[in-house]
Amino acid sequence: MRTCTVQTVLSAVFKFAPKNFAEDWDNVGLLVGDRNVAVTKIFVCLDVLDANISQAIELGAQLIVAHHPLIFRAVKNVRLDRPLGNHIARLVKNDISVIAAHTNLDKTSGGVNDVLAARLGLVDVKIPDDEEISFVRLGKLPTPMSAADFARHVKKSLNADNVRLVDAGDFMIERVGLCGGAGAEFILNAQFHGAQAFVTGDVKYHEAQAAVENKIHVVDAGHFATEFPIVHVLAEYLRDELKNFPVEVVEDTRSKDFFATV
Repeated sequence: MRTCTVQTVLSAVFKFAPKNFAEDWDNVGLLVGDRNVAVTKIFVCLDVLDANISQAIELGAQLIVAHHPLIFRAVKNVRLDRPLGNHIARLVKNDISVIAAHTNLDKTSGGVNDVLAARLGLVDVKIPDDEEISFVRLGKLPTPMSAADFARHVKKSLNADNVRLVDAGDFMIERVGLCGGAGAEFILNAQFHGAQAFVTGDVKYHEAQAAVENKIHVVDAGHFATEFPIVHVLAEYLRDELKNFPVEVVEDTRSKDFFATV
């Protein structure tokens, strides 16, 4: 049986989420490690955090595949008394490479936003008809809902600890726009394309104000809850894509949202 290497996995990741789909400001691909190293165990997660690195070490994984890049901006020092430097040092010491698929995984077919649309039960899902590649997905609810009922539906569908509802008025929701993570910048674009509600995370006060003024409900389900479902889907994809290699893919099931209701 052929040997699976970091490069083998990187090629599989880019087959699913092409590198050229990533934004210019993003940092995707192999961020730590050696592409020629053999891999027998992969750990898939949302973030490369201390707890996730510990889990990868416990598993004996040679590779972490994450959605959020460990290294995002230029690194001017690697200080072991700072979180990033400590993370890098632990990874190198334990011979663990890191691959990130970020905005390319958001945009790609079957990626973060298609998975989010599926979790919400939307039908007739598409991207805005004036775009070829997009963060935004537009879909329909099988049965129209009130804003409050839709917010409860989102919370249950994503197993979220809480959601925030921006109620823009007394009208029902049938057409929904969405962008997992921090996608409030796309709310008005979705409204222009006919959406009556938008689902995302990290919504700010004035973005909520603009939504109300433009008559589009918003459900802020949080960055974590809107993106974490991709971990399972990415792991399943890698299991299938690498089925002819002696490699095990383990997905993160322990991570929790940083925010909790008190």
